[in-house]
Amino acid sequence: MTEMFHSELLGETYYRVTHKSGLPVYIFPKKMATTHALLAVNYGSVDGTSDENTAFPDGIAHFLEHKLFANEDGSDSFERFSAFGADANAYTSHTRTVYLFSATDRFADSLSELIDFVTHPYFTPELVEKEQGIIGEEIRMCRDNPYDRCYYNMLEGLYQKHPVKKEICGSIGSIERITDQMLYDCYRSYYRAGNMALVVCGDVTVEEVLMIVDARLPEVLDQKEVHRPDIKEPVAINKPRVTERGQVAKPIFSIGVKDVNIPADPTERAKRDAGMAILSEMLFSESGELYDRLFNSGLISPEFSADFALTRDFGFLQISGESGDPDKVLVEILACIEEQKKNGLSHGDFERCRRVEFAEYIKGFDSTEEIANTLIAFVFDGAEIFSYADILRDMDFDYISALFREFFDPSHITISIITP
Repeated sequence: MTEMFHSELLGETYYRVTHKSGLPVYIFPKKMATTHALLAVNYGSVDGTSDENTAFPDGIAHFLEHKLFANEDGSDSFERFSAFGADANAYTSHTRTVYLFSATDRFADSLSELIDFVTHPYFTPELVEKEQGIIGEEIRMCRDNPYDRCYYNMLEGLYQKHPVKKEICGSIGSIERITDQMLYDCYRSYYRAGNMALVVCGDVTVEEVLMIVDARLPEVLDQKEVHRPDIKEPVAINKPRVTERGQVAKPIFSIGVKDVNIPADPTERAKRDAGMAILSEMLFSESGELYDRLFNSGLISPEFSADFALTRDFGFLQISGESGDPDKVLVEILACIEEQKKNGLSHGDFERCRRVEFAEYIKGFDSTEEIANTLIAFVFDGAEIFSYADILRDMDFDYISALFREFFDPSHITISIITP
């Protein structure tokens, strides 16, 4: 059965089909030169156990992503995509693994290749050993990157137990324990039809996409439910301050605010995410009073930003920048928050920032890549992409004010600093 989702407000339509294999397929027709497709797995670095609740080594999700491009006949799928004129890539995040390509020509060939290599794993001890050396170098590069260190140190400060604080690539020691059999066990535990989704956005039809999927997928893939352990993360943060030395000319910082009230309902999570996007724009954008105060006093450089991340079981606000005195920046931020709590937020600022976020959301529909990546994020969180427009449109000032008072608790804040 084909489900159609349409937004009168946006003038956009997409379709959802559950393939006979059990794989959900999303087709977003868009008359643009480039077609973007991704095959994603609802599995990332925070998911670390097998069906039998056996722990996998840290970094195995990222390792598996790297090795899937190697084929049994000795070829590499990256080379095949290049021959088709497509630009292919893959990434592993805290919560998902995504294989993707963009193409202006030979779309059918590229989509066939995407489905083929992701659904046909091939691992050997020799291939694993070779990859351990490659990923080992990547891990060393990340260790030498001060911005990566600052980010992970912030997560280490925020979280006591949640695996989000572990590095996505793992460690040298953890990847050395990975074997070809572990990769097969990991694949069977998470790469299941119901735990994956195919998204295609571009100048395509539902029939065209399904014809390719029918030719490449068996009638039934493994549809067993994925086992996910329940993580009991304490409310309290782990450390209020984490410092390290690194190759920086001036200290850099990441201030983390832990979200301890994550809604169980996906729609409510989407509303909270939208609310925090508006709040971040109100409090930390270049047009805000706090930015002016910090910048004009010489406390921050122009590279000052705030980003909010929210998933089914973890969430945090990250405020990052460069400063000669990061601790003073934190003091000023806390003082500004207390001042705003006392005086109340500005309704005019709220309306302006709500419009900014709505405009950014609308702008995202001008890119097939942006549409596909945003759609998969909503799909895996159990929400619907078009509902976000209604959430932003209907957001009210009282909700934002209540969220502001609840979220910014000083006891839920940590600061990570990298000094020269």
